Order: sequence, then C-alpha cells, then structure tokens
Amino acid sequence: MATSEPLLHVSHPEPGIAHVELDRQAKRNAISDDLIAALDQAFSALTSEVRAVVLSARGEHFCAGLDLSELSERSVAEGILHSRSWHAAFERVQFGRAPVVAVLHGAVVGGGLELAASAHIRVAEQNAIFGLPEGQRGLFVGGGGSSRIPQLIGHARMTDMMLTGRVLDADEALAAGLVQYKVGAGEGLDKGFALARRIAGNAPLSNFAVQHALPRIAGMPQAEGLFVESLMAAIAQGDDAAKQRLQDFLAGRAAKVRKEP
Repeated sequence: MATSEPLLHVSHPEPGIAHVELDRQAKRNAISDDLIAALDQAFSALTSEVRAVVLSARGEHFCAGLDLSELSERSVAEGILHSRSWHAAFERVQFGRAPVVAVLHGAVVGGGLELAASAHIRVAEQNAIFGLPEGQRGLFVGGGGSSRIPQLIGHARMTDMMLTGRVLDADEALAAGLVQYKVGAGEGLDKGFALARRIAGNAPLSNFAVQHALPRIAGMPQAEGLFVESLMAAIAQGDDAAKQRLQDFLAGRAAKVRKEP
C-alpha cells in the first residue's frame, strides 16, 4: 500500500461474523486504488470460520464514490484495467466466502453505490442518500454498477439517476428495492449484526446456494435455470447439516416461521 494509514479495519467481534469497515474519513471514504486493493485483500483473506460479513464505514458517510483525484491522467487502456480491478474486488464481495450485509449511512453515491450493490443485504439508516453522479461528471459507472444496480431497481430508474442526477433518500431507496431495510440514525450496525447472526446460523451449503447459485440462475434462460435449481436443491438436501435440521424440525426442536414484530 502507498499509504501507512489503514484504509480498512477487519475485526471478528462475534463467532462466525467478520466486520469490515471503510476508513478514509477525510475523503468521505472515497474509493482510491489503495482502498480497492485493500477490499480485494480483505475479502480474499476471510477464513472458513466466517459465516457472515458486516460491511460498514467509519465517519459521516458510507462512501462518496471514486476518488476523482486519481482519475485525470489515465489513458483509455489504463482506464479499462482500472475498471477491471474494481470488478475483481467487488466480485470478491459478492461471490466470496460468506454473505455480506452492508450498513449504509450518509452518502452512498457512485462507486459507493456500486460497492453496496455487490453486498447481499443492504440496511440504510434514515440519513442515507443514494446517487449516480457519473452522468454529470462526464463519466460512466465502472465498478459493475451497470450490471448489479438494474437488477435491484430496473434500468429505467438507473437511467433516471444517471441522466438527471436524481438522488434517492432512504425511503425512496427502500421503495425502489435498492435496500431491504431502513432504520433510524445510528441503528444500522445493530440491525446489520442482527441479520448477520441469522445468516451465520443457517446451514453453510444453503447460504452458498443463495449467494452463488441464485444470482446466476436469475441470469439464465428459464429451462437452464430450473435445471441448475434442481441440481442445487438436491445437493443442499443431501448435506448432513440439512438432514439434521430437517430432523430437528420434524421433532419439534426447530423454530417455526413467524413474522417479526
């Protein structure tokens, strides 16, 4: 790394749960080349003991996007390689060791929204705002946003955000499907860790299927997707952990499905 200051903090506050925190507070956690490398390394280094990850940020904002001070001198070829480095890092988040819960507050814009979209569950605090200002800056998304964000909110909403600079608040983001949960200011980490505990308590192979197979099935033609679904269902059902959970349910030892208050 070019800087001696930590850009990320990785901790394991509870068994089975890792906490990854962005920390470029002076830059509103804008994403630099060093931060991309640190994200790639952090998610590559997760061990088999990690069953869920909480991704958050220190300071007043989750992430203000690309650090534009690093952009001006790149050639076209260098720009392609730069974008591909973001793709590689965010692939580590989406298709890495364990499901990721992103806790979002303040600015979640540009590359910050692309990073959030690579997580599996998103929790927004009430002060979070979501934007894609690339269109106003003469840019285009380069961190996988053109693929992931329309899967969450549709092409029309993303087009609106990029062409007009429209910014969504937390309520609008929840209604659009950009986030799954909205909580009060300062309540995001509590909610994020509560969700991570539930995820960590699932059978590992079931989590793997949801994390790795489900998004790929969604992109397949229906006939091929249903065949892969059959394969994944059979593999999951054959796992020893799944068999034990089924026995627990039939014996009345498992919790019933209930709506949380």
